[in-house]
Amino acid sequence: MSNRPGKYFEDYPVGAIFTGGPLAVSEPEILEFARRYDPQPMHVDKTAAADGRYGGLIASGWHTGSLMMQMLAAHFVPEGNLASPGLDELRWIRPVRPGDDLSLRVTVLEARRSRTKPDQGVVKSLVEVLNQDGAQVMTLKPISLMRCRPT
Repeated sequence: MSNRPGKYFEDYPVGAIFTGGPLAVSEPEILEFARRYDPQPMHVDKTAAADGRYGGLIASGWHTGSLMMQMLAAHFVPEGNLASPGLDELRWIRPVRPGDDLSLRVTVLEARRSRTKPDQGVVKSLVEVLNQDGAQVMTLKPISLMRCRPT
């Protein structure tokens, strides 16, 4: 396991695991994010949220994704990362609540050289966002384009 990202494609072999966090999730953060970007009652109204399906205030999935990206940039994305053409299989599995501590686990699933750009590699990974109990709250499979080590 690593807590530091590599620098080049070759630093991300299949099976490598990167970890990061924890990041604390606060009620003011949940409310601020949701009021601005996802103003649904379960994210912005404590009374409505308490009476709703989740029995209390929960973070927007997009807020959870933003926190995931903060940890991903710090603990997985290489220096000079090229880009990501997208991701697959985004899932919000459990609600994130005020007081939760989130952490990150990234497992490299596939790593191959680009067929069209030999100075680049393509890395597919499984990203898991975990709560303080180690339970998954969000998963996704991003695709990352990375520079290859100069020869």
